[in-house]
Amino acid sequence: MHFMILAYDGTDEGALDRRMKVRPQHLENIRKLNEAGHVISAGGLTNAEGKLIGSVLLMDFESREQLDEYLAGEPYVTGGAWEDIKVETCNVLFANPLDA
Repeated sequence: MHFMILAYDGTDEGALDRRMKVRPQHLENIRKLNEAGHVISAGGLTNAEGKLIGSVLLMDFESREQLDEYLAGEPYVTGGAWEDIKVETCNVLFANPLDA
């Protein structure tokens, strides 16, 4: 089952600091999920000035429960970076690889 996650960081003064503090753990976690075949696409959301304000992920999990387990341990969640998370099911038809 495919899921689109739009996760917005807080808008307070310390939001970017919280994100950057746990970013290494987040990236390591995403790498492991990618190796396990769960990541279709992932990247940062930016504002008009190009500053990070959140994340967008296309994920593949067997169930919503499995997705929720991932989110419960996601460093951006446990570290307080993501404050507004929207999850939608979707039907990914094409996924073209990008050079990271």
